[in-house]
Parts: sequence; C-alpha cells; structure tokens
Amino acid sequence: MAKINVDIASLPIQKRFEHLLKLIGSERFLKKQGLGNEVPFFICPFDPREAVDLEKTRYQLRNQLEHQGIQILDINLYDLAIKLLKERDIWDRIIEMEQTVTKDELKELLQGVLDSETHLVPAIAEEMKKGPFDVMFISGIGEVFPYIRSHNILNNLQSTAKDKPTVLFFPGKYTHSLEVGASLDLFGRLHDDKYYRAFNIYHCEI
Repeated sequence: MAKINVDIASLPIQKRFEHLLKLIGSERFLKKQGLGNEVPFFICPFDPREAVDLEKTRYQLRNQLEHQGIQILDINLYDLAIKLLKERDIWDRIIEMEQTVTKDELKELLQGVLDSETHLVPAIAEEMKKGPFDVMFISGIGEVFPYIRSHNILNNLQSTAKDKPTVLFFPGKYTHSLEVGASLDLFGRLHDDKYYRAFNIYHCEI
C-alpha cells in the first residue's frame, strides 16, 4: 500500500472523514491491492480527546459506505465483552465483586474470562459468520483497557480476519521507529503494545 506525504492525521475531522470515505470505498482498498503478503489491518489513530466526535464520524462513515453498497461489520469491543459476560452468566457476579475486590484482582479476572485467544477473537469470528461484509470496523479499544489490549486482539485475529480489510479505531498513536519498531501507544502515553503488521490508514493512498 503506497504512502502519501500529507499528514492527514493532523487535519480537521471532516477532512479525515473525507479521506477515509474515499479510501475505504475504493476498489484498491476493498480488493487489498498493494499489500503484498501483509494482513489487511489498518489502524485509524485519533486523539483521545476527540473520542465523542470520532464516534459520530465512524457512524457517519459506516452509513455512507453502506449507502454505496459496501457492507460494514461494526464491532465495538466493549459491547462484545459485556455480551460475552452475560452469555456466560457472570455479568451480575462481576458487578457485585467490583465493590469488594481490588482493581488488580478485577483486572486479572476480566483478563481471564475475556482472553483474546480463547474467548474474544472466537466471538468476533462468530460475528463474521453471520452475514457477508466487505470491511470490518473495530472500536471500543479505550473502553476495554486494560483487560483487553489491542495488540493481543490483532495478533490473534491475523489468521481469522485475513480475507477482508479490518480498520481498528485507536485512541492514541501508531508509531514506527528503527529503534523500537512499531508501537500502539494507547492514549498517547502507554508505549508497550508492540505490533508491526498493520498500516496507518492515514498513510495509505487510493
């Protein structure tokens, strides 16, 4: 996927929306052209302070793409996590426990019952089977931190979601450097999520 020189990520949200609409709706993007052997994962980073506006933009983007006949599978990790907890009949118990256990104990519990490899990614795979789609959107990354980490999701999705493009809406920065490689810096502060097999969607051209 070729890169562009304009720093689209720094432009106003409306300009970024126009870029995303044009790019994701393009035949090149939908057919995964120019990716080589890389998985079709795209990071859409945004300033966490823009979360509310970005959420509105994502809905608008999905609706306009679907109006063009492009089917979007829209997965919010927070909603999916709650659905899984309720299906396993442990949602109410976790709500009760939250008042009596430490944050670390609650985090450890949630990391176990919402493990990316054994629970969350299989649930995403089930959503993928429910009907045809052209692009998958994944959001809710900030809401499920710290018990679900974005790099774990992407690592475990590589074999499951390789046939269609996936766009991960990420509240932070996706940075690359020769020293440390690629890093998903959640909220622009946490620098320990190493993941290199994704493209910054603002660096891609049609």
